[in-house]
Amino acid sequence: MKVLLPNATRINRGHNRVDDLVTSARSAEYTDLVVVQETRGEPDGLVICHLPLGPTAFFSLSSAVLRHDLQGGAAPMSEAYPHIILNGFSTELGKRVGNILKCLFPVPTNPDTRRIVTFSNDNDYISFRHHMYSKTGKEDVALHEVGPRFEMKLYKIRLGTLDQKDADDEY
Repeated sequence: MKVLLPNATRINRGHNRVDDLVTSARSAEYTDLVVVQETRGEPDGLVICHLPLGPTAFFSLSSAVLRHDLQGGAAPMSEAYPHIILNGFSTELGKRVGNILKCLFPVPTNPDTRRIVTFSNDNDYISFRHHMYSKTGKEDVALHEVGPRFEMKLYKIRLGTLDQKDADDEY
């Protein structure tokens, strides 16, 4: 995730309490806290907490394929800010989720960046894909998957932050 999210800092949670993580992220003036949950080394949950006041979105993850597991290997990846494609987020809840996801990524300062992150919503399952593109001709473009890729399913949006257990659930 550190390579995927621009300006991210990776912190191993270890035995730290969630309350302590949120407090330290707030004091360091981070804009978001992203927690990846895993079972036996396989990612199976994702929590996105917008700081300082929320909301917090909870997703289950499935069909995760990490960069090093891509068939044929992952293409080289730029660390430039990516262009974001949000597909199928047309309902009110979809717009809310799309906004939560796109706020993880800064606006590209270079309009010629060749990095693309796609969130495609189909029947409440969000497919995540990460590509680089190259021009192969005057109007031809080739996509190269750089990974990771996974499916996400939203199961809760809490109006507060991750440490606020008594905050209302929006969804």
